[in-house]
Formats: sequence, structure tokens, C-alpha cells
Amino acid sequence: MLYRLLSCVTRKATASAFYRLPALIMKPQVYFVLGGPGAGKGTQCAKIVEKYGYTHLSAGDLLRAERGRPGSEFGELIENYIRDGKIVPVEITISLLQRAMEETMKSNEENNKFLIDGFPRNEDNLQGWNRTMDGKADVKSVLFFDCCNEVCIDRCLERGKSSGRSDDNRESLLKRIQTYVQSTKPIIELYEKQGKVHTIDASKTVDDVFAHVQKIFDKEG
Repeated sequence: MLYRLLSCVTRKATASAFYRLPALIMKPQVYFVLGGPGAGKGTQCAKIVEKYGYTHLSAGDLLRAERGRPGSEFGELIENYIRDGKIVPVEITISLLQRAMEETMKSNEENNKFLIDGFPRNEDNLQGWNRTMDGKADVKSVLFFDCCNEVCIDRCLERGKSSGRSDDNRESLLKRIQTYVQSTKPIIELYEKQGKVHTIDASKTVDDVFAHVQKIFDKEG
């Protein structure tokens, strides 16, 4: 059943209008935004959007929205993966990211700068992105928000008091952190070897963290 569902997603992604957009439209310029749960990625992305005009795409938010969409054929599957702290199959995540970029660039062809938050989370994600987006999007670099596990957990537990997220609890957080350490950290290290990682101390205040972020974007333009 899962194989049939993922095959369906792959076919739909390949046929996506994203590939039928006019050739003159600029390619998406992408920053991957990575860090543990609670590192403040979403908060900082919101500030980058406000100051620099990027479009923020959160892989997790897109998955949660799809999970709650009436009639979604992947809703239950996504819920099970998120609740268990596991990484959702890459075909689903990339299809949602493609659709979001397509819709953004259709509304304004010059709006081609994206922050992709929480992706790629493992080697399978990275390979899936390379297969699907090779030559169709430029990855500028990775913003790595580095924060110790305890601070991340405390932040998420506080957020969980009002977020309504099923994964903002200690049990799920410990699973998510374990997944992050085992699967996402190696991706960050891979990009570091390519000289494409900006490491940011995310344990500081929101304003202090953003001051560091601004130096990066002001320099890179």
C-alpha cells in the first residue's frame, strides 16, 4: 500500500506544472534551514522573511497541513510518522515543497528566494532532492541553528502549552532529537565539507541570534 501511494506521488510530482513554468522564470534560490526541534528555526525564518523578502517553507508545517487536509490520502500516514518522531517518506515531502514553490512563483515570477526549514533531514531526503531538483533549484547554503538538547526540549515543552502539536511532549521530543542526531547531523556535516554551512549559536536571545543571521545575509546579498 505504501509503495503504491509513494509511486502515485512520484508520478504527480513529475507531471507537476512546476516543470511547465516558462523557461524565463528564474530558478528558485534556496537556503536549507536546519537544527534540532526547538532551536528557533521558525522564529528566525519569520524575521528573515520580514527583512529580506524570502518565502519561508517549513517542511514540518506543510506535512502537518497535509495531515489535516480533508480527504488527504496521506494524512494518516503522515500522522503516524510525526507522532513516532520518524521522518516522513521523501516523495511526500518533496511533492509538497514543489507545490508550494510553484504556487509562490506563479503569483510573482521574481519571488524566487526560499527558506526551506527542516529539510533535508536525512540522506534519503538529500538524495530525493538531488534527483528531483537537480538543475531546477540552486542551494545557496545551509543555515545551521546549533542549540543544546536540553534548551531545545525546554523550549518545545513551553511551546506545547499552546501549540496544540501532538509532538510537543517529552517522549516525542526525545525521539525527534535522537532522529536529528542520527540522521540530520550527518547531512549538516556533509554540507560543511562543501563549505556551505553557516553555524549560528541558537541558544542566545532571539535578537542576538538574528544579529548573526543579518551578518550572513548582508554579506551574501
